[in-house]
Amino acid sequence: GAARVPMCSPLLCAVNGLQARTFGVWTLLSSVIRCLCAIDIRNRTLYYITLFTFFLALVHFLSEVFIYHTAALTIGVMAPLMVASFSILGMLIGLQYLEVEELAQTKKKT
Repeated sequence: GAARVPMCSPLLCAVNGLQARTFGVWTLLSSVIRCLCAIDIRNRTLYYITLFTFFLALVHFLSEVFIYHTAALTIGVMAPLMVASFSILGMLIGLQYLEVEELAQTKKKT
């Protein structure tokens, strides 16, 4: 029969340097995108890209906990889950204000 590859448990698997650097670059890229959005919050495309970074982070951490079982629900995982969740909520609420502001600007021009 086919050889089975054992599932990797968090205690047995170590993160190698490449994985650590890749995660670091991903985190840095997300932070740059988020800072640029904060500077130019009315840029709709940038706003959606920023919102997507929070969805991506949320899905990433949830999948590590519940699908891959490579992380436990410790404070180290709960913190980014809460940041991503509250940021998504805040950005969705903020999106409504940006739409109202955009409509008001359109009415002023006409």
